[in-house]
Amino acid sequence: MKNKILITGGAGFIGSNYVELIIENAEDQIYVLDNLTYAGSLKNLEAVSHFTNYNFIKGDICDEALIDSLFKEHQFNKVVHFAAESHVDNSITGPGAFIQTNIVGTFNLLHSAYRLWMNDPNQLKEEYKDARFLHVSTDEVYGTLGEKGFFLESTPYAPNSPYSASKASSDFIVRSYFHTYGMPVVTTNCSNNYGAHQHKEKLIPTIIRKAISGQEIPIYGNGKNIRDWIYVTDHCRGIKLVLEEGKLGETYNIGGRNERENLYIAYTICDLLDKLVPNKTPYRDQMAFVQDRAGHDFRYAIDADKIESELGWKADENFESGILKTIEWYLENKDQL
Repeated sequence: MKNKILITGGAGFIGSNYVELIIENAEDQIYVLDNLTYAGSLKNLEAVSHFTNYNFIKGDICDEALIDSLFKEHQFNKVVHFAAESHVDNSITGPGAFIQTNIVGTFNLLHSAYRLWMNDPNQLKEEYKDARFLHVSTDEVYGTLGEKGFFLESTPYAPNSPYSASKASSDFIVRSYFHTYGMPVVTTNCSNNYGAHQHKEKLIPTIIRKAISGQEIPIYGNGKNIRDWIYVTDHCRGIKLVLEEGKLGETYNIGGRNERENLYIAYTICDLLDKLVPNKTPYRDQMAFVQDRAGHDFRYAIDADKIESELGWKADENFESGILKTIEWYLENKDQL
């Protein structure tokens, strides 16, 4: 049986990159479900729109009746669940949407898959014996780190923002469907992604946009907050590998081993722009420190040893190679800034 793969949030940043990665396997039918809110755009899917195995459905994962009807109509046997409210700043000003989409939406998908794939708890239907539900999550569920240490799959959850709390809740619901019903689920928790198609509000596109438009480049607090960065294509390859080979019920951390301070990120982008699109004055001169974000976690860093040792994954890009590709892409696609 060829796969019928539902990709939720497939018009968003990571989702659209994942669609591009897998679309060329003509045996599989790809169904992208996206509500096309601020984070999703059909422009992100233009590169795949001519493929005959590509199908787009506009819809909201919070619409339980719609989700149930789609599972019945299309008989999905694989789900890769990206759809989420993911902008931390927005979760501070409007947490309600995060609770609905990230928690209730995830439940709707899980329960519709359960009804289609299983006769009873721990009884997969024969035709769905190879079914898989992959839930894409974040390292932010683990909270914050001090100057040392790494997030492991066994790290206790300690979310600090409404965004990370809603993602932690969804992770637990996915876990419960494995332990209670025997659902064939796997979860990935990733570090900070960057690359083509990222929403313009995010850190790296914001720095690029502000720099080339001559505006002030805002740096939260003292700029010393540290994130572990992963190039989006590397992340997508990891997701594909976990979907195909990951052990059911398990969680896999996917990180690029590229810890960088926010200040370093800004300096690096400015210095590369000095070479690529020289200005009269250095782009660094536009940087300005602004009031820190409420509840701003100090450091995230992932230990990706499990996916590296058990599944053979590793990141192809380091931050310096990936950020150059990213800047070049945005300079060629300024309408995405």
